Amino acid sequence: MELVLASASPARRRLLQGIGINPIVHVSNFDEDQIKESDPARLVEALALAKAETVAKQRQNALILGCDSVLLVQGEILGKPESPAEAIARWQSMRGSYGVLYTGHALVDQNQQRTLVRHGMTKVHFAKIDDATIKAYVASEEPLQCAGCFALEGKGGLFIEKLEGCHSNVIGLSLPLLRKMFVELGHDISKLWS
Repeated sequence: MELVLASASPARRRLLQGIGINPIVHVSNFDEDQIKESDPARLVEALALAKAETVAKQRQNALILGCDSVLLVQGEILGKPESPAEAIARWQSMRGSYGVLYTGHALVDQNQQRTLVRHGMTKVHFAKIDDATIKAYVASEEPLQCAGCFALEGKGGLFIEKLEGCHSNVIGLSLPLLRKMFVELGHDISKLWS
């Protein structure tokens, strides 16, 4: 049995490698603009499922994991910022506040012809940082690549005061949720350890 990660995210791949699983990376190239949804939990679940199902059409006899993340701040769903100016404006509105990071997980088991879709939620408290620090962080280009405009495992970790919930969910893949999904499908996750 092989695990296929339907994501280009190096952070998700590193999380899996950190627990002893070396996934096959198969990027879905799914057009996320096809899915319109105002509820963040349903949005990330639909996106994760679409990515996993897109890759499943091109694979056989595999477990395919699709994921997607968004940040909800003051009732607004935020994905990756489209420009440095947008990233600066976001950080100016987020600083000293909090958001809820949603990550959708879809696991397609081709051998059992079963699919599980779940999501994780983590409350993220942002530090009150000044404009010069925000501009320097955005200039590093790290926040331009991340849902929510920060990378917990990178420079952005300096600006996170507290997390309430699963920390790996904020990186893009909830390891405890993944374990539960494997158990629900009847798999022993240790069989995937390299």
